[in-house]
Amino acid sequence: MIPDSRSQLRKTMGFWDVLLFNIATVLGPRWIAAAGHNGASSISLWAIAAIFFFIPGALVINELSSRFPEEGGLYIWAKEAFGDFHGFIAGWTYWIYTFFYFPGLLLASASMAAYILGPSGGAFAADRAFQLWVSMGLLAVAVGMNLIGLHIGKWLQNAGGVGTYAPLLILIAVAAVVALHHGSVTHFTVHAMLPAWNWDTVNFWSQIAFAFTGLELVSAMSEEVRDPRRTLPRAVFGAGAMIAFIYIAGTFAVLALQPAASINPQSGVFSAITAGSVALKIGFLGILAAVLVTVGNAGGVGSTVAGIARVPFVVGVDRYLPAAFGKIHPKWKTPWVAILVQGVISAAILLASQISQTVMAAYQFLVDAAVILYFIPFLYMFAAVIKLYGRRDRVENRHAILVPGGRAGVWICGGLGFVVVLIGIAVSLVPPGESTNKFGFEAQLLVGTLLSILLGLILYWRGARTKTTR
Repeated sequence: MIPDSRSQLRKTMGFWDVLLFNIATVLGPRWIAAAGHNGASSISLWAIAAIFFFIPGALVINELSSRFPEEGGLYIWAKEAFGDFHGFIAGWTYWIYTFFYFPGLLLASASMAAYILGPSGGAFAADRAFQLWVSMGLLAVAVGMNLIGLHIGKWLQNAGGVGTYAPLLILIAVAAVVALHHGSVTHFTVHAMLPAWNWDTVNFWSQIAFAFTGLELVSAMSEEVRDPRRTLPRAVFGAGAMIAFIYIAGTFAVLALQPAASINPQSGVFSAITAGSVALKIGFLGILAAVLVTVGNAGGVGSTVAGIARVPFVVGVDRYLPAAFGKIHPKWKTPWVAILVQGVISAAILLASQISQTVMAAYQFLVDAAVILYFIPFLYMFAAVIKLYGRRDRVENRHAILVPGGRAGVWICGGLGFVVVLIGIAVSLVPPGESTNKFGFEAQLLVGTLLSILLGLILYWRGARTKTTR
């Protein structure tokens, strides 16, 4: 055991740091692009996901993070409810998902960054070499700044929150002016905005739920947040309202500027801004938005590196992963081993995903693998709030921000979230319409996720055996 590792962490994050961290972590322009590509029915899907998943999830996260404000977040919650083994599975899958998530986010970020070059940058958005080198550069910046420490890394996250939100406000303003003077490209009707069952697009449904996740991440860093019981819930509600608004308004805006079929699910937001700003003869807006979102995406990678690395750090302290994961850098006071391992493996998977794959096929595989692995700990989270309902600390802890409605409220929020996550995992296994080899897509997805979980089990059994022999 390393008794003082967690006590060495610095409390560097206040309310605005946490609010912007949440925005940088959760909000993704690529999800608005994917929603636009899916068509006007995405509008109702955003609303359904907000009501039945995002709001219940925020309430559950607020209760668990205020009851257990400890470094480790989801790992600690699952461990408290179901024991060490299930805590490890939740923590492992929560960490391992980033190995697939980062490459997907980085590829999308590189595709968006191409629009810094102006309208001609669209050609680079699908260029494999351009995407690879820009992705590696963004990953190196995010890992490097978080190695040095949150007192430095948090500024990348703060810039990421602003840099993600501001371009989407530009998008909405441009779309409103263009639609007012020239009309909307898409004709919005109630029927068109209702969900439509289609095997080619049902894979996208999981991405809608996934786009609303990430509010729990900062809870993994509770011991680095000032007054976490008060700061975390306020930042969750504030960021949550801002994110839900921008997803829905942003999807309206993209579809007002471009038809669904022509929207690239990675960089569609910026092709829409470029088209709109050119129509208004203020083309620099597209370049400005691309610069801002490149910073925003770097902040998103940075916030995820910062938060997720704390999970293997705490698991390493508990000795279920090699003890090196529980080490704090003597100068920078960061879990440097966990951060470095995360960066190196993500870079390796980014390289591997490019082998014998088109850019879009590689991107879609990475997104679906990330969704499946990421949602496993969410099953634990929603089950944990129900399991932990009867514990005395729930009513005795005057700092706890409880799910309203007593037992019924906890069952409704926990049950709704659990069901939505199960559906999200199931539809992620359905190949998207663009997939040319549907059996190969499913096989690669299943093998990749199962091997990832099996590796974790091997490490757990090794760690458990080491602990019992001490």
